Amino acid sequence: MLNKKQVEEIKEHLEKAQNPLFFFDNDQDGLCSYLLLQKYIGRGKGVPVKTFPGLTKDYFRRINELNADYVFILDKPVVEQEFWDEVEQINIPIVWIDHHEIDKNTVPDFVNYYNPLFNEKSTNEPVTYLCHQVNDRKEDLWIAVAGCISDRFFPDFYEDFKKQFPELAIDAKDPFDIFYKSEIGKISRIFGFALKDRITNVINMQKFLMKSTSPHDVLEETSRNRTMHERYNQVNKKYMKFLEKAREKKTEGKLLYFQYGGDMSISADLANQLSYEFPSKIILVVYVSGVKANVSARGESVRDIVLEAISGIEGATGGGHEEAVGAQMRVEFLDKFKERIDNLL
Repeated sequence: MLNKKQVEEIKEHLEKAQNPLFFFDNDQDGLCSYLLLQKYIGRGKGVPVKTFPGLTKDYFRRINELNADYVFILDKPVVEQEFWDEVEQINIPIVWIDHHEIDKNTVPDFVNYYNPLFNEKSTNEPVTYLCHQVNDRKEDLWIAVAGCISDRFFPDFYEDFKKQFPELAIDAKDPFDIFYKSEIGKISRIFGFALKDRITNVINMQKFLMKSTSPHDVLEETSRNRTMHERYNQVNKKYMKFLEKAREKKTEGKLLYFQYGGDMSISADLANQLSYEFPSKIILVVYVSGVKANVSARGESVRDIVLEAISGIEGATGGGHEEAVGAQMRVEFLDKFKERIDNLL
C-alpha cells in the first residue's frame, strides 16, 4: 500500500489540479481508480487507454483537446518515450500511479511516480486499492470493492462493504468467488463489458457513474444506464459462448489453450475465469484479429514462461504480473509460440 506521505502528496496534486485529465487502463481496475479520484475532487475527465501494453504518443493530443492542467496515469505499466517527449515540451505536471513491475530508471525525473512495489515494504495492491487510500470515502466503498475483486485481490475493507450492503455481498475470501458469484461481482463485470463499447457510450457511462451514489444505481436498469446494460448483455452472450467452447478444451495436461476470432477481444476476461475454474493449469487464451494475435495468460509463474516463449520472436511484446500476463505477436508466429510453451511446461 501507499505510505502516509505518498497519500498526502497525491491529495495535494489532486487539489492543485483544476482541470485534470485521467488516463486509465481499459479495465475495471483502471476505471474504478479513475472514478475514486474524480469523485474525491469532483472534477476532471477520464480517457480509457486501449493500447497494449502502454500509453502511446497518440493519446497526447487529448491533453490539448481537453485543455488539461494536470495529467494522472492510472494502472498502465508502460508509457512510450514519444509521449514523454511531447509532455516535457509543455511542462505539465504528471502523476503516475501503478502496481506493475517495471524498471524504475525508465521513469522520467519530472514524473511523480507512485508504486508500492518500490516502497520499503513492497506490496502489490491494485491501483483501485491505492486510489481508495486517497479517496477514503464510505460512500465510494462499493467502487473500490468492484475494482479490487476484478484484479483478484481481496481488500481489507470488504467486511465494511458487506455491513453496508449485505444484499450485494457473500461470505468469501477468494476475490474471484465474490467476482463471479455476488451482486457486487456482477457490477464489476458490467463495468468490464461496458468498457468494450463505442467511445461515446463509454463516455456516457463515465458520466452516469460520476453521478451514481449507490451500487443499486448500476444494478437497476433505468433510462439513464440502459445502454450500459444492453452492452453488458450483448458482450456476455458472446462471452458465455466462447467460455463453453474453452471449457471443452480441458485436457489431462498442464496447458489449456483456447484460440478464437471475431470483432471483439475478451481474452483477458476468459483467461481470468478459466484460471478460476482450472487453477492447476496454465491458461492461454489467444484472440486473432487480422495479422495480429493477443495472448492472455494465467497461472503459476506464467510471466516467466510467456516471456521466455516470445524471446527472439520478431515484434513480439509481453508483460504483466507473475501469474497474469499479456502478450502480442503476429499470427504467423503462433505455432512457434505454442510449441515453445509446450516444451517449457
